[in-house]
Amino acid sequence: MIKHIVLYNLKPDVDKEASVKLIASLLEPLVGQIPGLQHLEIRRAYNGVDYALYSEFESREALAAYAVHPLHLAAKEQFFHLLDKRVAADYDL
Repeated sequence: MIKHIVLYNLKPDVDKEASVKLIASLLEPLVGQIPGLQHLEIRRAYNGVDYALYSEFESREALAAYAVHPLHLAAKEQFFHLLDKRVAADYDL
């Protein structure tokens, strides 16, 4: 299993609460639709970043396939313009 954690800052001029709700509504339903994606949650953060994405994948290959999956790419198109900075970490369990 791979755990994938991403911390994001949104652009300063966006409504952070509404943006996080939008992003969660687009990405969380992908569980069960993209092979190998076992869990995904997005929550507003309060410690220096605007929100955190936590997800679990069956394998490194599943994570790589998720990154380029058409459903994931279509979701990203709807919120990518809101993002400012991103830091990611992946690790094996």
